[in-house]
Amino acid sequence: MPGLTAAEWEIIQLSLRVAFWSVLCSLPLAVAVAMLLARCNFIGKGLFDAVVHLPLVLPPVVIGYFLLLLLGRRGPLGALLEEYFGIVVAFRWTGAAIAAGIMGFPLMVRAIRLSIESIDTGLEAAARTLGAHRWRVFLTITLPLAMPGILTGTLLSFARGLGEFGATITFVSNIPGETRTLPLAIYTLTQVPGGDAAALRLSIIAIVLSIIALMLSEWFVRRAQRRAKGHDA
Repeated sequence: MPGLTAAEWEIIQLSLRVAFWSVLCSLPLAVAVAMLLARCNFIGKGLFDAVVHLPLVLPPVVIGYFLLLLLGRRGPLGALLEEYFGIVVAFRWTGAAIAAGIMGFPLMVRAIRLSIESIDTGLEAAARTLGAHRWRVFLTITLPLAMPGILTGTLLSFARGLGEFGATITFVSNIPGETRTLPLAIYTLTQVPGGDAAALRLSIIAIVLSIIALMLSEWFVRRAQRRAKGHDA
């Protein structure tokens, strides 16, 4: 985009990197959790479901605070990671990705779960009757049929990651070039004299990226609905 400075490009690239890694790392766990909630009945399922969706209703600052307590350099997990693996996530872009991943995780799980629940279990049962192993049934039947929901959840989580503010600033602060993503940069620019123009440019970029993700998500939802009705696009 014409007129963007090197610092603004850096902010955009950092935001995309944080959102990308947040969905990439949380996707396998989201598929597993969605499969568990869609297909299994167990004691405490309601509580487990509530915990998974807790980031949707808790203030993001609370999530960021608990991440800081847990993964900070003095936190139980943070201290272990630093001592044994030399990994520090607090006040790093990797920590921003973790915060974004947690905040978008419920959206991803919900979309994938709904997609899995819409699959005709008779298809999976027929495959197992023919001798296919459970893992083969999952990889060749369940996963492909659930792909629209997986893509939808991924895009929704990606858009959520781009807009994450509260958990990020609480857990990893607002460090230029390291953790200052689009929302944090916009907030910073609104607090300094003469920053309105740059804040407006970054806000427009954030809106465009989010609209693209939401439009793609809606397209996948409609395509899934057409497939369910037997009218493949």
